[in-house]
Amino acid sequence: MENRNSSRSSVQVSCELPTILHCVTSKKVAGFDISDNGSPSCQDNLALPTDDRAPDIVCGKEMESIALQGQADSEAISSSKSVVTIEPHHAHKISISLPSSPSHYLGDIGGTNSVGRQPVTSAYVHVPQAMHDRFYSQTMQTGTAHEKVAREVRFQDHLEQQRRNPRLDRLKDKRFDSFKTWSGKLERQLSNLRGKPQEEEPEENEIRNTEIEALPVHRFFDALEGPELDTLKPSEELALPEDKQWPFLLRFPISSFGICLGVSSQAILWKTLATSPSTQFLHVSPDVNLVLWCISVALTAIVSFIYSLKVIFYFETVRREYYHPIRVNFFFAPWIAYLFLGLGLPPSIPIKLHAALWYSLMTPIFCLELKIYGQWMSGGQRRLSKVANPSNHLAIVGNFVGALLGASMGLKEGPIFFFAVGLAHYTVLFVTLYQRLPTNATLPKELHPVFFLFVAAPSVASMACAKINGEFGYGARMAYFIALFLYFSLAVRINFFRGFKFSLAWWAYTFPMTGASIATIRYSMEVKNPVTQSLSVMLSAISTLTVTALLVATILHAFVFRDLFPNDVSIAITDRKIKSNKKHSHLRSTSSDAKNIEEDSLSINIHN
Repeated sequence: MENRNSSRSSVQVSCELPTILHCVTSKKVAGFDISDNGSPSCQDNLALPTDDRAPDIVCGKEMESIALQGQADSEAISSSKSVVTIEPHHAHKISISLPSSPSHYLGDIGGTNSVGRQPVTSAYVHVPQAMHDRFYSQTMQTGTAHEKVAREVRFQDHLEQQRRNPRLDRLKDKRFDSFKTWSGKLERQLSNLRGKPQEEEPEENEIRNTEIEALPVHRFFDALEGPELDTLKPSEELALPEDKQWPFLLRFPISSFGICLGVSSQAILWKTLATSPSTQFLHVSPDVNLVLWCISVALTAIVSFIYSLKVIFYFETVRREYYHPIRVNFFFAPWIAYLFLGLGLPPSIPIKLHAALWYSLMTPIFCLELKIYGQWMSGGQRRLSKVANPSNHLAIVGNFVGALLGASMGLKEGPIFFFAVGLAHYTVLFVTLYQRLPTNATLPKELHPVFFLFVAAPSVASMACAKINGEFGYGARMAYFIALFLYFSLAVRINFFRGFKFSLAWWAYTFPMTGASIATIRYSMEVKNPVTQSLSVMLSAISTLTVTALLVATILHAFVFRDLFPNDVSIAITDRKIKSNKKHSHLRSTSSDAKNIEEDSLSINIHN
């Protein structure tokens, strides 16, 4: 009995199957695990070690028949050390490579395999010879192999991204070559001298380059629309790619000098607050003026350096900005910023400005005025009634700022000359902008801050007139009162300050507001009372807060959001219309068909 029990226990251990074997439908395979009487048998199964996670399986009557075969057979099964271990089922499928035929693992340990399929007691899997099926194994990659392949693919993608740098692609894009200074024929000639073969450009690119070089002036009015001529018409096409961001120098406009005007004017304001007798009760330290002046010098130097790089590498873009009827006014901004630096020079710096410096700064302004004022009078595409815009005030303000600096340096004739020229043309411009002819387009909300340029010219003119005459007389007071009225008339319009997104045009708020504040402080020195002093403090606080907020917003949009300098479509127009407007052509064809139908029906009625 003890032998029989031990035999039964040993057989029970051998029949404890893992969970994975329960999923195998063995009855679907002919001759697999089937005894002579057609019932499943545990005799030909694998001798497997005990698994705690697999349920115990007892084969019932088959276990009894197996136990009666003898203790020798049971001991052979229990003492067998060559077992095949099958791992339980996991989430990851891993296959093990096996030979193509299972005969390698078969043996005649317990008997021979006859035709009658006599059972053979063995620790190995037994397959009868009558079974002619062959089993072929297929290898699969293990988890570590998959990870290795994935790592290799990621490494190749990383190398590909390094090779395909978007900044390098923009520099290598030949579509930008037409705007480069040393592109085209000169570049090809230098390459030929070095012996480097040049690829022949398509005929379309050569035609496009020729068109860009010979761009006429009237194309700005034909291809662009809007009060600032900065929107491309639907029937036009750009000479540069629209689906990608252009190089930074192509996107850096001349209007960026408006930032320099706003910050440098603050240096003048705080110098006036620190030195004016009417604002001594504020106890403003001169160090504030020194810090702001140093920041203004650094900012003006940076902007000037960047735009100088644009002149060197993309001169065609600068030429287009100069020919632009509206953008040309901003070419006064760099020289006005330099004049502001001279006016805001801290008293702690013992430097006396030489008269040659003033003449060197006013010469470019004089040359620009000869061109622009002449075009305003001569007519044509650039007559004042057609190009009148609040940005034209920049062409006027330079005269008054130059006159103010010259009079501060002790000059006489030069400041009077520029003051007279500026006063005459400001009167014409003021009337033209005030009447707003029906042919002129209304300014959109994004350009509402430009209206504050109305305040800039009279406020600076009042200070220049007072400096030339030596006192804040009637002429200076009249100009100041005009500036103060325009300031309040724009400030009460709340809609001017909401409903549009940030852009460089917002800096148009700063310089005129600061000019009005300085003029108010200068007026309070002549008419000293609590009203003028309170007005000086209030306007100075508003201008300072505005400049601070705009400076922070500019830094965020430039370095965080990276949307301060979008693609400048105004400088990328072509010589002729390339893209046809399908919508308008369809409407024209539809209207012509309807007209033909009406004519046919009319002729039929006449005949009838």
